[in-house]
Amino acid sequence: MKEHKDIQILLVEDDPNLGLLLQEYLTVKGYHVQLERDGEAGWRRFRKGGHHFIILDVMMPKKDGFTLAKDIRKMDGDIPILFLTAKTMKEDTLEGFRSGGDDYMTKPFSMEELLMRMEVILKRSMPEKENEVSGPASLGKFTFDPDTHHLDLEGKEIKLTTKESQLLQLLVQHKNEVLDRQEALLKIWGDDTYHNGRSMDVYITKLRKHLKEDDRLEIVNVHGQGFRLLERS
Repeated sequence: MKEHKDIQILLVEDDPNLGLLLQEYLTVKGYHVQLERDGEAGWRRFRKGGHHFIILDVMMPKKDGFTLAKDIRKMDGDIPILFLTAKTMKEDTLEGFRSGGDDYMTKPFSMEELLMRMEVILKRSMPEKENEVSGPASLGKFTFDPDTHHLDLEGKEIKLTTKESQLLQLLVQHKNEVLDRQEALLKIWGDDTYHNGRSMDVYITKLRKHLKEDDRLEIVNVHGQGFRLLERS
């Protein structure tokens, strides 16, 4: 997992006291926290990119947390989302998960428990990677920045989802070598189930579409093993 100082958290909380308290607590713990006061402001901030974790209050003006989560999920199906709410009804909890949440905490809550839950989710969603690509890297005609999930081609910017970025990062680490399929599944999804394998194939297809602008780049299947990212001279 990244160092805390490299992890960008978007906190959207309309209670000014709780929002500042959470921001200060998580900042002290080493995270970089951007605080917004309502759902629309949170949505605008999210669209600027670069976040690794989202904390959403449910009852907010302009756009509630469930609606905001659904909007976020349309752009990024993988970024972790944790809901904060005063609601205790089972149906509200279920709605949180249906909206794309990874976890759900009822107010009042312990800051220590919030931190523990965050770190468990982050460890699962951002596993350790040996020789992790850090900062922008050249890839054919592209510039790939795994920290912001951006793939740039001569001024044209492509915003990758979290898992697209993680998968491309592994492919770059193994460029011109075979990336073992099971290794990729365990590092990114945490499990090599059939369902996760099918999901990875979808992301490979998406990455191929992104990279087709440079005919020197190709992601090929290696039967029975995995994938190879080729960069021809």
